[in-house]
Amino acid sequence: MAVTYDYYRIFYYVAKYKNFTQAARVLMSSQPNVTRAMNNLESELGCRLFIRSNRGITLTPEGIRLYTRVASAHAQLQAAEEELSGDRDLHTGVVSIGASGTALHIFLLPILQEFHLKYPGIRIHIFNYTSNQAIPALRNAIVDFAVITTPTGAAKPLTEIPLKHFQEILVGGPQFARLIQTPLSLSDLPDYPLVFLNRQTKTFELYNRLFLKNGISLRPEIEAATIDQILPMIIYDLGIGFLPEEFVQPALDAGKVFHIPMTSEIPQRTVCLVKDVNRPISIAAKELEKMIIAKKECLRES
Repeated sequence: MAVTYDYYRIFYYVAKYKNFTQAARVLMSSQPNVTRAMNNLESELGCRLFIRSNRGITLTPEGIRLYTRVASAHAQLQAAEEELSGDRDLHTGVVSIGASGTALHIFLLPILQEFHLKYPGIRIHIFNYTSNQAIPALRNAIVDFAVITTPTGAAKPLTEIPLKHFQEILVGGPQFARLIQTPLSLSDLPDYPLVFLNRQTKTFELYNRLFLKNGISLRPEIEAATIDQILPMIIYDLGIGFLPEEFVQPALDAGKVFHIPMTSEIPQRTVCLVKDVNRPISIAAKELEKMIIAKKECLRES
């Protein structure tokens, strides 16, 4: 048995107003059409839904049970329509982003502030992921897209959009201030305690390859989960380490850490937006993505 949705929609208004004529007026139809539809519905369901009299109509017990279900479904559909309308107008919605600590601090935060001020009704979920965590989350549709740093490890159907280049520098706390006098080489670094992101991160992989290329084994004294943890450890003289220059600049200006020069420059890295080209995202997520790309264009022009 397949009853059309239109029959249930008509039934909802007839049962709500208990009047065929008023229901027809709301539905912008005619009373004979409404009556015909309800006769067909009763025939298909095999039971009476209305008791008709000169005083109007009343629902049968079967009609009451059906109306309870149909009214609930109607409310859900109406709520869904309102939600979609709100999403379309960017009054409501949710955006989920996987972001590395570096990408968040040196690129994403000002954009999120602008987006939140412009669309306060949209909720933003930020997952503080390393690149190794962000890629599986993106493949499993846990996040709409990721903003992470190279190397990202992205492969089809994921695509990588470069956003901003950045340079990492070697820094140390007060105990290591003497090292600013003479540039260090990579081969000098094993003589000092090193603070690094843990070996489950792409950053560790990148530096490990760089060290091995120069015949050095990378064995950090301390391994941290995020760059937010590395900086305080360096400030408190637990070791020296590499951090994005832009991220560490306030601490440099305050004299809390010192830039240790090197004989060779560390390769430049890039903040990237990574997304699944085969998976559609919400209107709100598309708007945030558009703002992120626009920021990239502004940086290119400047």
